[in-house]
Amino acid sequence: MSLKKLRDAIKEKKLFVGTGRTIKALKKGEAKEVFLSKNCLSSTKDEIKKLAELSKVEYVELELTNEELGAACKKPFSIDCCYC
Repeated sequence: MSLKKLRDAIKEKKLFVGTGRTIKALKKGEAKEVFLSKNCLSSTKDEIKKLAELSKVEYVELELTNEELGAACKKPFSIDCCYC
C-alpha cells in the first residue's frame, strides 16, 4: 500500500525530496505523509519520526534502500526521505 501511495505522489508530481526539506515541512505542518528508505541514518530516522508524531503525520518506512528510492523517484541520486 505504501508503495502505491509513493507512486501516486510521483505521478501527481506532489513528492518533495531531501532530508532538510522534509524536516522543514514537518516543522511547518506542510507534510501529509513521509517516506523513509530502509537504510536512512538512524539519527535522521529518529528525528523525522519524532517530528512526524508531533505533527500527527503518517510516516512510512519503505523496504527500499536510498538508491532504490532515488530510482523510484526518477532521480539520478540516492534519497533518504521524501514527503508529499
